[in-house]
Amino acid sequence: MSLTQIITLAVLALLIFWAVGAYNRLVRLRNAITNAFAQIDVQLKRRHDLIPNLVDVARKYLEHERETLERVTAARNQAIAAADLVRARPGQPGPVKSLGLAEEVLASAMRGFNAVVESYPELKADETLQRLSEELTHTENKVAFARQLFNDATLDFNNAAQQFPTNAVAGVFGFREAPMLQATTSDAERSPVKVSL
Repeated sequence: MSLTQIITLAVLALLIFWAVGAYNRLVRLRNAITNAFAQIDVQLKRRHDLIPNLVDVARKYLEHERETLERVTAARNQAIAAADLVRARPGQPGPVKSLGLAEEVLASAMRGFNAVVESYPELKADETLQRLSEELTHTENKVAFARQLFNDATLDFNNAAQQFPTNAVAGVFGFREAPMLQATTSDAERSPVKVSL
């Protein structure tokens, strides 16, 4: 075997090892996105579980506000369905966008719910509602933190998949840009769900 053949084989072996390493890194980063969404999912499930309890406590006070309660319940159900889609495919743009929109609708419905609660002093004073509202506020903070982790994991993956020379491996093996969870452009929609009693 000549020196040229040995050098060629060595370079080829290095390229193969590099490609395997790049592929494995992309897989690890893609799995980090899935894990990061799982953290969001835990908090969203907690939030979605708290909302019916709030509605049930408020129902006895808000007999004349049925539409508000129904809007909150419908928005919650849409958000759960959207979260289920993302859980199945966390790196796909369509489901992530649907989740963002469903969560915006839920936040809007909760703002309407909170406005109604404000106009009923006896409801605002209900101890169970106060406790549930506090839990919901803490959960909202956890959701925001988990979303930041998701977007950080997505940024790491996208950077790795788009930077040269790893982008060649990403292209060959079908690693596509992962979507981030984004807020809407409206200031009202950007504000977190506020629960004040």
